Amino acid sequence: ATTTMLGSIAGQIAACGGGAVTTLMPIGADPHDYSPSSADVAAMVGAGLVITNGLGLEEGLTSALATAREDGAAVLDVGPALAPQPFAGSSHSLDPHVWLDVARMATAATLIGDELVKVTGDATYGACGRKVASNLTATDGEVAAILDGVPIGSRILVTDHDAFGYFSRAYGYTVAGVVIPGGSTLAQPSSQELAALSGTVRTAGVKAIFANTANPTALIEALAKESGQRVAVVQLYVGSLGPPGSGADTYSGMMLTNARRIADALLG
Repeated sequence: ATTTMLGSIAGQIAACGGGAVTTLMPIGADPHDYSPSSADVAAMVGAGLVITNGLGLEEGLTSALATAREDGAAVLDVGPALAPQPFAGSSHSLDPHVWLDVARMATAATLIGDELVKVTGDATYGACGRKVASNLTATDGEVAAILDGVPIGSRILVTDHDAFGYFSRAYGYTVAGVVIPGGSTLAQPSSQELAALSGTVRTAGVKAIFANTANPTALIEALAKESGQRVAVVQLYVGSLGPPGSGADTYSGMMLTNARRIADALLG
């Protein structure tokens, strides 16, 4: 699996069925700019199945994945099968951040299990995929319940980059602005964009700006200060799971931790 989120879900399915999963990206890596090592490429070529997010997320893995495919590796791009939607304001650029909607990842678990049945011939993986999907459906309900505790008028998100489109639609939130333009973390905002966002923070009564644990927070802290209001900077697990003991070291734990941090910040 490429990302830690997919590695967590696929790992549960594989363990249930007697297999094993290796995750290419380490904890804390940003999927947008991760570059593979030669060992990563060899691991993909030698794997029974390579599971990727797709939709342009793993920008640094593009050529390595192409090489793996040319060498005969089976590759499952999960994102395109999860009803992807364009970024807000775009008619053609699909948003890859599908994992921030837990219901979509429950569907992904079923897809991964079914694909493992195809490549191994072992029907156990299908049942395992459905079991993990059922657990994720329960997690989705827990996440929704936590987020429902925030009054509708306070469900406003300002985030470091445009990653919360699926999340906001799934759980009834509004993204009022993003610090880094576009859906990648690799761009840089202009001074005019930051000034406009600072104005949005003031006029919308934003209580918190949500940062990504995989990226530096200097820009976000500067924005919070420039707004002239008491605005908390809250770290979320966006592009990677957290380390052991963080409460976010599984995909379900990551999403529940994020939900609690968002609710606590917006209620605070």
